[in-house]
Amino acid sequence: MPDIQTIETPTQAPDIKSALSAFTEDFKGFRTDLETRLTRQSERLDALDRKAVASNRPTLETTSDTTTPHSKAFAAYVRQGDEDRLRSLDTEEKALNTATASDGGVLVDPQTSSRVEAVLRTTSPIRALARLVQVDATAYDALIDRSEFGAGWIAETDTVNETATPAIDRISIPLHELNATPKASQRLLDDSAFDVEGWLAERIATRFARAENMAFINGDGIDKPKGFLAHDAVPNDTWAWGSIGHLTTGEAGAFDAEGGDTLIDLVYALGAGYRANASFVMNSATAGEVRKLKDSDGRYLWAESLTEGQPARLLGYPVAIAEEMPDIADGADAIAFGDFRSAYTIAERRELRILRDPYSAKPHVLFYATKRVGGDVTDFAAIKLLRFSA
Repeated sequence: MPDIQTIETPTQAPDIKSALSAFTEDFKGFRTDLETRLTRQSERLDALDRKAVASNRPTLETTSDTTTPHSKAFAAYVRQGDEDRLRSLDTEEKALNTATASDGGVLVDPQTSSRVEAVLRTTSPIRALARLVQVDATAYDALIDRSEFGAGWIAETDTVNETATPAIDRISIPLHELNATPKASQRLLDDSAFDVEGWLAERIATRFARAENMAFINGDGIDKPKGFLAHDAVPNDTWAWGSIGHLTTGEAGAFDAEGGDTLIDLVYALGAGYRANASFVMNSATAGEVRKLKDSDGRYLWAESLTEGQPARLLGYPVAIAEEMPDIADGADAIAFGDFRSAYTIAERRELRILRDPYSAKPHVLFYATKRVGGDVTDFAAIKLLRFSA
């Protein structure tokens, strides 16, 4: 037999070992370079700390100082009547600022003004539901398109005919002056622990909210906003623009035997385009009577909200409680239902003005707070009333 020759394969172990050795050397060099850089950075930070300590610099804070010059100047004016800081502020800022007005008083600082606005939104149900606009003039003009463009089908070669022209109304909402006059003793104002800005914001907002609620619902429009109940209410079958349609319960001063059906009629008397954002508005006494109503299966029509902060619901729609709504009585429009964002517009100027008077009620200090606000119905089709009448 022929001799079998074996072929020897050269080993690759020396090459792998050489590559690992080179990688290890490169990694050691990278590590040394990184440690050197970190050491230099640490030395620079230590040097900066030593300089800061040597120059008695204050330590940096993670939170910003919320006490702006406006707030400080306003607090000084409210507590001591100091107007110097107010006059030194830049009055050309676009946002709300603390500035001495030409006719007396100061514009409150933005923080206090926002606190008043927040309280008004939470305590004034109509303000929370209605459309709110900010204006810089003495009145707000709303252009209302109360009709629709005409439309039609045509063939490719037909002549295009003129369609119906929409009817546009102009509703002017004048702004009226609303005021409140809380007072506090000078000794209380001198107490640094007394939050005078918060106290003023709460007092002013509470009184403004009460006056606004009454005006937005029942105001006659003379030196005050015009409420939606101040407009003529006519039977819904004969409703026309400029008045508000109403349905009757069928019984004087009470619901009839089918009270739930009456509320259903009220809901569907409102146009479908408004129902998606509609709400009921009534006072607490009326709500107490409505909560007793049941359907044919004995289930209550009223449903309490399962979510904190959300209103109760009646027939699936939210209920806003406004104590300025009339009680149930013969001929009273005690329940309103509508899309109030479309139906009612509130116009106001942004500034809230305060005048400090330390003389008229000694030893107390009076604070004369004023703002300008107006309101009126801008869409008469977006609201319906329930009249308790036969």
